[in-house]
Amino acid sequence: MTETATRSDLDVRLDIYRKMQEGRLFEKRAHDLFLEGLVKGTSHLGLGQEAVAAGFAAALEPKDLVFCTYRGHVHTLLRGAPMGGLMAELMGRGTGVCGGKGGSMHLTDVQHGAMGSYAIVGAHMPIAAGAAWAAKARGTGQVTVCFFGDGTTNIGAFHEALNLAVVWQLPVVYVCENNLYMEYTPIGDVTAVAHPAADRASAYGLEPILVDGNDPDEVHATARRAVDRARAGEGPSLVEAVTYRHGGHSRADPGKYRPDDEVAEWLGRDPVPMYRERLVGEGVAAGVLDGIDAEVLAAVDRATEEAKAAPLPDAASLDTQLWADGGSAWRS
Repeated sequence: MTETATRSDLDVRLDIYRKMQEGRLFEKRAHDLFLEGLVKGTSHLGLGQEAVAAGFAAALEPKDLVFCTYRGHVHTLLRGAPMGGLMAELMGRGTGVCGGKGGSMHLTDVQHGAMGSYAIVGAHMPIAAGAAWAAKARGTGQVTVCFFGDGTTNIGAFHEALNLAVVWQLPVVYVCENNLYMEYTPIGDVTAVAHPAADRASAYGLEPILVDGNDPDEVHATARRAVDRARAGEGPSLVEAVTYRHGGHSRADPGKYRPDDEVAEWLGRDPVPMYRERLVGEGVAAGVLDGIDAEVLAAVDRATEEAKAAPLPDAASLDTQLWADGGSAWRS
């Protein structure tokens, strides 16, 4: 087994497997609850992309910060946000991590370093640079990791954030989750380079880093190097992880624009069963992994029941957390 961390390699890899299963089963349950009408509005699931979030999550310290997109359920969960609170937030309940007011696209748990899911494409990239600048100025030793989609690479904020991150040598790692499609459009149809993030890294004096986003070992090894580099004061990194979403862009999208043979090929590279098979092939007892699966499923079941039993937000909460002081009265 490849050495990827100071903990025993087996412990790290079992932790990554657990994290991927947590993400997978949470997202499956969110999908089921949506179909039952318990999750309102839309949702953007990360099914198929769990290896990226899990590989990075296992490389971070509790004090570190994570920013993500509206496809951010798994990233927020693996940063340490409580599963019951996340499920409640998806269902618009008062016990949700944002009091039921954020929903699927705006999950945030600052206490655990989950600094928000952002619905505006690319908006969080300069904010992540600001968080990294604050950590550097305060000498906290924190590293910021900012996840974004391939479509973001054609947004101005992507280039602005990268430029300042390099100029100021910020402790930030930018991670492009390239699932090959923007919303409904293949990224290759509208981008001048083959690898939308990695091929642009050199323009900012950064090393081009391209990884298999469905290989959790490769993602984790890359994450360790980038995070350690940032923490040592050696500046930012830009990582492009090539992966694939199993479904459409959102729950309103059947994804029929994708060729059937392409979908079948990527489903055959599903990171969860693939990693399980690898671990078993390298000597991990199947019973150990079965135990993890059972524990995670039980946790998802508990979170679901907790969320279902939770109350709706009190009407008075509508006028809270609107401004820094918790209300709008200071403006009048």
